[in-house]
Amino acid sequence: MALTDAKLRKLKPDAKAYQMADDGGLFLLVQPSGRKSWKLRYRMGGRDAKQEKVTLGDYPTYSLADARSWRDDCKALIGRGLSPMALRRGDPIPDDATPAAKELAELFIRHWCVAAIERARQQEAEAKASNTVEAFAWEWFQKIAEPANSNPRNIKRVLDKDIIPAIGGKALDEVTVTDVLAITDKIKNRGSDQMALQTRNIMKRLFSYAIAREKMTSNPAAAIEAKYIATAKSRDVALTPDEVGRLLRAIYQSSMNRSHKLALHLLILCMVRKSEMIEARWEEIDLAGAEWFIPGERMKMDHPHFVPLSRQAVAMLEELKGLSSGSEWVFPSRNTLSKPISKTTLNSAVRSLEHDVRDFVIHDFRRTASTHLHEAGFNSDWIEKALAHETKGIRGVYNRAQYADQRREMLQWWADFVDSQIDEGRKVIIGRFGKAYQAG
Repeated sequence: MALTDAKLRKLKPDAKAYQMADDGGLFLLVQPSGRKSWKLRYRMGGRDAKQEKVTLGDYPTYSLADARSWRDDCKALIGRGLSPMALRRGDPIPDDATPAAKELAELFIRHWCVAAIERARQQEAEAKASNTVEAFAWEWFQKIAEPANSNPRNIKRVLDKDIIPAIGGKALDEVTVTDVLAITDKIKNRGSDQMALQTRNIMKRLFSYAIAREKMTSNPAAAIEAKYIATAKSRDVALTPDEVGRLLRAIYQSSMNRSHKLALHLLILCMVRKSEMIEARWEEIDLAGAEWFIPGERMKMDHPHFVPLSRQAVAMLEELKGLSSGSEWVFPSRNTLSKPISKTTLNSAVRSLEHDVRDFVIHDFRRTASTHLHEAGFNSDWIEKALAHETKGIRGVYNRAQYADQRREMLQWWADFVDSQIDEGRKVIIGRFGKAYQAG
């Protein structure tokens, strides 16, 4: 059955190449990649002669009408003893061809062979242009980055200011680690180490998408570790609300152990030190009363510490109760239930994350909570007590109260605030301690 324009538009690639035939030996070859090429089968000298094949070019660059006109011209050549494949290949016109045959061959070469070469060059140029960093970066920004970020203007500014001016004209598969380092070094020379790291992270996400689209085979930005670009000092770091949300989304979308995800989330909510969290015992925790009493021997200042638990924290601990398999430890080691997880377990989990949040250490969770609680107007004494900081001097004598009710209200506000950051920008399933639980 002859092809139609409607049928051609509906053709889809398959796992293997296949052919769609038209009349007179003309057919369309459909490759698994989606490329579609017009070809013609014919024989020179009758049925017993060897079959030859010649290619016109790609569809839809050449329409069905173009292909049929080309087929008819090829047939006219064949009828005069001339091979379209030989002419397409650039072989000279045979000396013994008739004047009419030579004239027809010259017309065929000008109209089809030369034109096909020019069109192929044009296609190659167009394909190369579409594979440049600039063209692909804006495609990625519109399809991926802009919809997924609550503030995509920062990404657009980085693309406009630093990435595209430097490597926008390069083909994606030509970008090297040296190119990435040249961009980040230039930014660092402006005195903006953290912006250099952010720019590297944007390139890493861009090139990761290019790999998924089969435009690249390796990620030159991923080959450069963040610590070689910028290392933020712990005392300088307090995560922004947006960074808190992005970090927790990355944690919950990662493949790390579920109990480790909950431990990191609880560290943010409870404002305790890492050692106080990982060495927690169930005997310290009163789930019914939503309270956690840490004995003095486990505290840095040797004073017992009381942590009011938010609704979210209680729900996480209830889940952890089931995950702990009867161990006395809230976070038992995977190798033996008689010991807690090691001091490096959560650090390793954080280092394994794929995220675009600046460098930080787990201890920065406490500073982050303190910063945002102060900005929200909560009393400094409540915050310091939540951090188990001892106030010295006369003020400390009068501030020995636990501020239990105030801290309970404050930590519930903080847990709700953190939840709102997780939900900002995109949804992620974190567990039953989300909004539905709070409503109860």
